[in-house]
Amino acid sequence: MTLREVKTGQTVTVTKLLGEGAVKRRIMDMGITKGVEIYVRKVAPLGDPVEVTVRGYELSVRKADAELVQVEAK
Repeated sequence: MTLREVKTGQTVTVTKLLGEGAVKRRIMDMGITKGVEIYVRKVAPLGDPVEVTVRGYELSVRKADAELVQVEAK
């Protein structure tokens, strides 16, 4: 499952980051790394962006980036 598919109110754990080079680096720079827990706060009406809480701060992630983050439900 990817971060984009997670429903509002769920907490998930990152299992793998897809993507290459600068895209993967940008995701990691946001604090999204393997093993970190992510709480999905809300999803915009049209599905983009997804607002999450990661490492104690709030973050908005684009759909394209959310599709590159594989997660598993807690």
